[in-house]
Order: sequence, then structure tokens, then C-alpha cells
Amino acid sequence: MLTVDFTRFPLAAGDRVLDLGCGAGRHAFECYRRGAQVVALDRNGEEIREVAKWFAAMKEAGEAPQGATATAMEGDALQLPFPDGSFDVVIVSEVMEHIPDDKGLLAEVVRVLRPGGRIAVTVPRYGPEKVCWALSDAYHEVEGGHIRIYKAGELLGRIREAGLKPYGTHHAHALHAPYWWLKCAFGVDNDKVLPVRAYHKLLVWDIMKKPAVTRVTEQLLNPVVGKSFVVYATKPRLPAADAGLSVAEAGLPAAETGPSAADANLPAVDAK
Repeated sequence: MLTVDFTRFPLAAGDRVLDLGCGAGRHAFECYRRGAQVVALDRNGEEIREVAKWFAAMKEAGEAPQGATATAMEGDALQLPFPDGSFDVVIVSEVMEHIPDDKGLLAEVVRVLRPGGRIAVTVPRYGPEKVCWALSDAYHEVEGGHIRIYKAGELLGRIREAGLKPYGTHHAHALHAPYWWLKCAFGVDNDKVLPVRAYHKLLVWDIMKKPAVTRVTEQLLNPVVGKSFVVYATKPRLPAADAGLSVAEAGLPAAETGPSAADANLPAVDAK
């Protein structure tokens, strides 16, 4: 289940991608399948070990094209172990709501993103998230849990303040909002109660089968109750004389195929 829409966030084979706070690795796996040179980073060592196993399994199964690379590593989002301008693309999905110093996180992202590079940021949407907080303290009052709820304008403001230029937004996962409301109402750790189990089966069926009826329903509901808010932005290009590090200077392998998708000169659309 992807939150980033790759039709709005194009990725070229050979793009250097950082999936920051990768969790179980869903976006990193998709980027690897698309031929990118992927680094999946998270502070959770157990999850990183699982992501590394899946990368190895994907390579063994031939799921990634020739030239694609994938690395899973532990790391601190506020002290990224990469030189300036190391990546063409950064994905920060469902991370910022966990980080006290969200401005510091964005500053690090901007540092490691090359001029002209692109970023996708996703966070829980304000309305559905407020319902979850109202229904259950346990939903957010846990170690490493959600410490804030972003309004759309607030997140866009943070992104602009960091020096990035938003070019599009949308909402995602409307069908998942009621599931989390049910979990909060019956207990976030209570997966056995009938309404939660039944709805979970519906979501699994939807993810596996992708039936037209649920796909259309979710598209219609996303603007109203989409669980996630997604922002796409670019890092402005520097003058030619200050164009930043080369791939070799960044210490990363050169792309084997094609130009970066960031060179598509995406339009600047300030979506509300």
C-alpha cells in the first residue's frame, strides 16, 4: 500500500533515492522495482534488518532491473550520514508527526537533496487524525507515537521555510480512516473485536484484489476523509556555477540508465 503516487512523483531508473524513516520499506521496495539506487534508513534496527532481507529476496527473485541497488541502514534523521546533495529524490512518509524537531529534519533533507531534486512528504491528515486522538489517548500517548497533528497550511509552510517549492498535494487512504477510528474506539491493541476484524479483512481484500468498486470509492472519498496528506516539492536549482556535487563527489555509484526524472521541470502548482 503506497501513499506516494508515482504518477505525480516520477522516478527514473538510476535515480538516487533516500527513503527516510522507511519503516517496513513499502516505498523503498517500489523504488527498487523501478530501477532506482535506494537507501532505506530508519532508527528501528529490527525493521531495517527485515527490509534488508526483503531487498535480498527481491534481488534473488529478479524483481529489480539491472543497475538498481538497495541498501538498508540504521540512522538518525537529524544527523544523516551522507554528503550534501547525495540524492535526487527523498521520501519522508509518515515520519514528521513523530519528530520533535521537524524543522531540523527538513533541514537535513534539504542538505542531502541535490538542487533540482524532489521530495515527497506524507503525514496523517488533520481531520481524521483529530478523531483518532479524541477517541483514544493510547493512540498517540506512546513512546515514539504521534506528537502533533499538521494542518495542510502548516505543513506547506514548514516545507517552504526549509527552502523547498511545493508543486502538488493530494489525500490518500480514505478507506483506512474508519479502520483506525474503530481501533481507537475499541482499543488500539484490541484486534479481536468483530468490527475491527471484519474491517481489516475488507482492507486486506482491497489491497490484494484491487477491485474497481473500492478503488473508485476511495478516489471519491479521499478529498473528504483521506487518512494521509501528501505534499510534493522540489529543491530550487542553483546557478550553473554552483550546481553542487557530482555523483562521484557524493560518494555514490553513477546511474547506469537515463537522466534523472527531476530534470522533467515539473510545474510549480501551489495546491491547497
